[in-house]
Amino acid sequence: MRGSELRGNEPTDGPGGGLQAQLDSFLAGQGDRLIAFRRDIHMHPELGFAEHRTTARIAEELTAAGLRPTPLPKGTGLICEVGCGDGPVVALRADIDALPLPDEKDVPYRSTVPGVAHACGHDVHTTILLGVARFFAQQAAAGQLPGRVRLIFQPAEENPGGALDVMAAGGIAGVDRIFALHCDPRVEVGRLGLRAGPITAACDKVNVRVSGPGGHTARPHLTADLVYALAKIVTELPAALSRRVDPRSSLSLVWGQIAAGSVANAIPDEGVAQGTVRCLDDEAWHSAPDLMKALLDSVASAYDVKAELDYVRGVPPTVNEKTSVDMFRAAVGSVLGEEGVTGTPQSLGGEDFGWYLESIPGALARLGVAAPGMAGAYDLHRGTFDVDERCISIGVRVMVATALTALWESRRAGATEPVGEPA
Repeated sequence: MRGSELRGNEPTDGPGGGLQAQLDSFLAGQGDRLIAFRRDIHMHPELGFAEHRTTARIAEELTAAGLRPTPLPKGTGLICEVGCGDGPVVALRADIDALPLPDEKDVPYRSTVPGVAHACGHDVHTTILLGVARFFAQQAAAGQLPGRVRLIFQPAEENPGGALDVMAAGGIAGVDRIFALHCDPRVEVGRLGLRAGPITAACDKVNVRVSGPGGHTARPHLTADLVYALAKIVTELPAALSRRVDPRSSLSLVWGQIAAGSVANAIPDEGVAQGTVRCLDDEAWHSAPDLMKALLDSVASAYDVKAELDYVRGVPPTVNEKTSVDMFRAAVGSVLGEEGVTGTPQSLGGEDFGWYLESIPGALARLGVAAPGMAGAYDLHRGTFDVDERCISIGVRVMVATALTALWESRRAGATEPVGEPA
């Protein structure tokens, strides 16, 4: 591809430059269509690994744009690459699944599926990536794409498991960097929240089962006094963890369910406790199961009970690479202006985008979706969640500019001869 074919397409043109003008023209013609698509899938939400209609609609739109989407092996979710040749490859990911809760909004596009709603903004993520796909299809046809862009429409983020399926299908093979957005109702539309380093936490589930000889509460010395032992476990384990792990890792064990016994005067012979482990540090996350097992055995042995640990891996922490965050920042400056960037706090919520970042560099950013003056009025994972739909065109601009920024940087880093960039 000749450098002259790329002229005017580098995002560092800044607001009002060549890319900005192209995006203005594209969104003027496509903006209403994208909103209609978002509303369609919002009305027909599907849970993880059941996103058959959603996948078919995405495939239909991509095919109409002249692209060739490839469904994932399980039949939901798909991958689509734009561009050709041996240049750099940047991946952009959107999750497509919904949540098992009712839609409580009074809007024309309210969910038509009882008990299922797009209450986390995945319909917005999907629509933005579809808009990016259409834009890059035009750019590639005009010879203006300086590399390849791999579009990942991922199923089952909420389950989770979809990211691992994408990776097993070769979805990030050969990819230089990967980027994603997530709706944030605490940020006003027109702004993007950025943070280098950990941005979301690992989230695992723990199930502890305690057993021992039960008996009458009048004779606890003849039993293991299992309820007391279980109480010690649920209080001492979090305290011990906080002293065995660097506090900067923010490793947190919180119990959500405890059960033992059924009557007041009988000591049971079995009890259970269930909770979650959340952590912002990748090293601490990897060591957590073995550490939990050792601490549990230590506490249980003091009370002569048998304790079994079932540690269920969820997702790793999402750790944004600084260079990728800087690319996001430069891209936002080019299409929104410097005022479009804001900082964002860490969250102990889980996000399976972390699996990708364990293998390749990249970053997750938070997309402002709140109407002016309404930041914080709605929250994720609630039936009242909705967005200011202007965030869709903002998201398209940001993701297009970010992908181009990353492609240009990869070309510079790998160039063995001058590349005909714009002046």
